[in-house]
Amino acid sequence: MLDLLPADQNPWCSPDLSKRCLPMKRVFFILLITACLNVMAEGRPLVLGYGVKGCRDYTLAFREWDKGSEEYIAEYLRYRGWLAGLVTGLSLATGLDVLKGVELDGAMRRIQVYCDDEPNDDFFNASMRLIRALSSLS
Repeated sequence: MLDLLPADQNPWCSPDLSKRCLPMKRVFFILLITACLNVMAEGRPLVLGYGVKGCRDYTLAFREWDKGSEEYIAEYLRYRGWLAGLVTGLSLATGLDVLKGVELDGAMRRIQVYCDDEPNDDFFNASMRLIRALSSLS
């Protein structure tokens, strides 16, 4: 929406109208980093949704989905949707393809392999380990 405003009415533009406006990707990234720093300053980071679920739960959902179990199809899709949101947010914030071309289903499989080895971890940390391994995020 701010991109649609004339430069002299856009709060993200320099008062010197000969300079460019701050791109919305950069604004989003700055706001995301600020929010993360605030959460980190308060202690433990806030993780919501399926990210807080354990690797054991994800491994069960993945295996049953892979077998075609009707009961677990929706559960697997919830994990997949959560990961899609995480990847989209990080990609928008950083301007990078954080999965480096890996399809979402491939990422889900790699997370499942990690969770097999680390059943006491959670889905968020398993996802972030994959993202860090694929991208330059640290």
